[in-house]
Amino acid sequence: MFWGKKRFNHCLDQSLYLDTPFRDLSFTVFDTETTGFSIGAKDRVIEIGAVQVANMEVTDKTFQSFVNPMRKIPVHIIELTSIEQQQVNEAPLALEVIEQYFRFMENHDSKGWVGHCISFDVMVIKKELNRMKYTFQQPLALDTIDLIHRLFPSWDMRDLEEYATSFGTKVFTRHRALGDALTTAYLFVELLKRFEEKGMTTLGDLVKLSSRKNVKTHCYFE
Repeated sequence: MFWGKKRFNHCLDQSLYLDTPFRDLSFTVFDTETTGFSIGAKDRVIEIGAVQVANMEVTDKTFQSFVNPMRKIPVHIIELTSIEQQQVNEAPLALEVIEQYFRFMENHDSKGWVGHCISFDVMVIKKELNRMKYTFQQPLALDTIDLIHRLFPSWDMRDLEEYATSFGTKVFTRHRALGDALTTAYLFVELLKRFEEKGMTTLGDLVKLSSRKNVKTHCYFE
């Protein structure tokens, strides 16, 4: 399956103590914009944005870069995101931007990824690396939708702005990677506060609360 593929090396700490209070950890909240939803086929990433959450606060540490998809952006995507073809034509290719993104996380001691519908954004990173014959060890990934549904199982919304409005958190520029990452970050911090009030305070609690099975870190209790 991985014949001929190289390993994409990164220095993110993959050994995490599950009994560590999440209040003491740093997470990277990120989002991607793409030319469409057929990531496994023709569509490509055009923007990556991220912000650090540390000690249950949204920091001023941010990352944003356009990505050259080596193809035309469909008109409806330009209308949705306001990302113009010229902006991506002048941007670095995917591998360079992904390398920059991982360095950003490493520099800020990130312990995992957070996103809204994060499985899509994780797939974007994986597919771009796969196209360049790379595999990588995925960081711990938490989805705000999973966490919200633990608090309110009957909620059936999907839109990030709806959730942020419901929780009274900030809404930034929509359908732009950094804007959606910032909106998700403030929502994530509010969720952490809600869980802390309920006595769920550790990284292990967050892992259990998330229904995702994509945690590929070496997690253990001290």
